[in-house]
Amino acid sequence: MNEVTHVQKACAYVTRATGELLVFEGPGHDGLQIPKGTLEPGESPREALHREVLEETGLGTLNGVSHLTTDVWTRRRSKRYVRHFFHATVHEPRDRWTHVVTDGGEEHGSEFELSWVAPPTAAEFALDLDDYLHLLPTVPSADAISSFSD
Repeated sequence: MNEVTHVQKACAYVTRATGELLVFEGPGHDGLQIPKGTLEPGESPREALHREVLEETGLGTLNGVSHLTTDVWTRRRSKRYVRHFFHATVHEPRDRWTHVVTDGGEEHGSEFELSWVAPPTAAEFALDLDDYLHLLPTVPSADAISSFSD
């Protein structure tokens, strides 16, 4: 009988003031992804969140970090991921940018092509990473805001 391995992951739904979600494609998976990664020994999910966002996007300042949910996601019968989903906001005026990982780790030299999408989106996400987009706070549209001020 195969022993089941549980791998702890931190997953980041990073949004900006407009409510758009930070995403990238690849490397190694079909579909959109969000910043995420494996917890290092002795690291909390929140610490891993900050490290992974910095490594994969270059963004060092996260605001209003909140834990949304934790699940167990099975990729293979013997491998399960304990995924800790967080939401954080950033002030980022760039609509698109490329970030090259320079930390010397496993992803050293990898290029991440980052952009924003407005959730909900019909775009395909890799690894079921869109499972909890419905937990993100909604941002009122400009039309809704102007109707309150009339």
